[in-house]
Amino acid sequence: MTEALFESTIASLPLLGRGKVRDIYAIDADKLLIVASDRISAFDVVMPDPVPGKGQVLTRLAGFWFARLAGIIANQLTGIDPETVVAADERDQVRGRALVVKRLRPLPIEAVVRGYLIGSGWKDYQASGSICGIPLPAGLRLASRLPQPIFTPATKAAIGDHDENVSFERAQADCAIALADLLAATGKSAGEIMRQARDAAIALYSTAAAHAAACGILIADTKFEFGLDAAGTLHLIDEALTPDSSRFWPADAYHEGSNPPSYDKQYLRDYLETLDWNKQAPGPQLPPTVLARTRAKYVEACERLTGEKFVA
Repeated sequence: MTEALFESTIASLPLLGRGKVRDIYAIDADKLLIVASDRISAFDVVMPDPVPGKGQVLTRLAGFWFARLAGIIANQLTGIDPETVVAADERDQVRGRALVVKRLRPLPIEAVVRGYLIGSGWKDYQASGSICGIPLPAGLRLASRLPQPIFTPATKAAIGDHDENVSFERAQADCAIALADLLAATGKSAGEIMRQARDAAIALYSTAAAHAAACGILIADTKFEFGLDAAGTLHLIDEALTPDSSRFWPADAYHEGSNPPSYDKQYLRDYLETLDWNKQAPGPQLPPTVLARTRAKYVEACERLTGEKFVA
């Protein structure tokens, strides 16, 4: 098995689906195996070339955050070694890049928290002075630090589509529809679940941002995903605070009014912006130098945040 694993090929478990990055397999009625591939997406398009070792970096960093933030909210982890749920000749596919997780009902929204004004939030602010219906002070600049972190939910886009920032009320309505049976069975309301998700997301972001700042990294924004168990208990699922789901800035390069360099896939996005590409699938072939530089940024973020050297 080479370090660059584009797609897992596990035959001992049923494949439920492949996302932009992760492959999901069924273990039993209560558990899933999630394998982080080396695929990378930008502008909601999966690129044709993988970033070597990226799935291992994501798994290492997500595991660090799940452990560090476990006191804030329950999470998806079971503690089961992924190598014990696949065939012997498949263990190298899951080593260091997979998690055995609880089967949970995901909320139909991405729980985005913003601490700085950048990306689609900056565009929304320029157009309306607010983000997701949340009014912000006048006179903010690109990359301005917000007075306090804000919760700005977004729709979950299918591969090739784009996420859409939505209001809290729209996110609540979407939850009410998607989780109607579970909410009825547990006696909980969509409003209650969304308020829990909002409060948990802000607490997770604030705690992580304080740790990252001590490591010389600013977390400009990040997205979390949450799921419910049969009792209606909210869990942190998917990944957490990785370069795929967050915007990491080196603190010593931050200047209000400009877009700082980053430890995430913004480097890839910036490269793609130089091409004559319409941001629709299929994505363009990526030069080895771009893949290597992207990998280096992911590894540096992982090492700085965990305080440990990354070994593939």
